[in-house]
Amino acid sequence: MEIRLVDAIKSLAGSTTAFEITDGLITNWDYAEVQTNVAQPTAEALATELTRLQAAYDALEYSRLRKAKYDLLNQFEMRFDDQANSTTTWVDAINAIKAAHPKP
Repeated sequence: MEIRLVDAIKSLAGSTTAFEITDGLITNWDYAEVQTNVAQPTAEALATELTRLQAAYDALEYSRLRKAKYDLLNQFEMRFDDQANSTTTWVDAINAIKAAHPKP
């Protein structure tokens, strides 16, 4: 997923700030009554925030990949069968997923 300009603006100014974006530029900047003194972010601040948010999102890629694999497992049944059969199928499957998608 690519972080968008609107994500950076909301991160810096809050979600109640009203604004429009036209051709990549902020237009009609207006902040809500509850958020007085919220200045329009500078282009530099927005670029920095975009970079920060994208890095934070990218750093959790391993987690999203793991979850997709975990969701494919019938973990409750695997754990029950392991207990009933004295096996380690569930633990082995979890360890394989973690090995395939390690934490950075």
